[in-house]
Amino acid sequence: MEWGRLALSEVLAVLSGKGGTGKTSVCAGLATALAEAGKRILCIDCDVGLRNLDISLGMSEGSPLSFLDVASGHYSLSDAARHGSYPSLAFLTAPMNCTADDIDPEAFFRMLLDARQEFDMILLDAPAGVDAGFRLTAGAADRFLLVTGCGPASVRDAARVGDLLELQGKRDVRLIVNRVDRDMLSTVRLTIDDVMDTAGLPLAGIVPEDPCVTLAASFGKPLLRYAPRCPAAKACRRISRRIQGLHEPISLR
Repeated sequence: MEWGRLALSEVLAVLSGKGGTGKTSVCAGLATALAEAGKRILCIDCDVGLRNLDISLGMSEGSPLSFLDVASGHYSLSDAARHGSYPSLAFLTAPMNCTADDIDPEAFFRMLLDARQEFDMILLDAPAGVDAGFRLTAGAADRFLLVTGCGPASVRDAARVGDLLELQGKRDVRLIVNRVDRDMLSTVRLTIDDVMDTAGLPLAGIVPEDPCVTLAASFGKPLLRYAPRCPAAKACRRISRRIQGLHEPISLR
């Protein structure tokens, strides 16, 4: 099933039920793929106290503003860090010296309301799990990408997150199965359809296991610049096109 065309200035949350799914690298890959396509993107690390999105974006040099700096009114969105390779991609990191419970949701929502006037799309990299950071991002987003691995614990946690979103009245949720190893799936006799059935969610895309993801982060570069033709980079581009409502087959190649 195709995902309908994403309207301008919508907020898209990238979630996972547990750590280790590669959610942050997927979020960074989608943000850079959308910026590569000419979209004005604001990418926000919402993992308060454990920020890592800057590494996957290739923006770990320097001191980017946190979203709390902007939400509190001390800075404006125009002060957000800009990506050196993708000028249309802006970035706000997560604050370090507080907890997610300390964030004023109303101030956060007001900041996103302003961001909707300046950007085509806002991507929120949510913390893993279902604590206060999850509630903050889930309450703010219009659409959701739920990242899971193929392991039974990861899929079960994804199903739990999907159920919680449904209880909140969130309906536009899609699954991304990340770090897929075709040989491993064959060995355990598991299919992507099995993962979808267990999670109870429609599929937005599949990202294969790819060592270039780790290598790109190690060299401080975004994946799509470090290895633009690697399998994971191609997968991020395919998913980004589906997000935009374009026809794009789901593939591991």
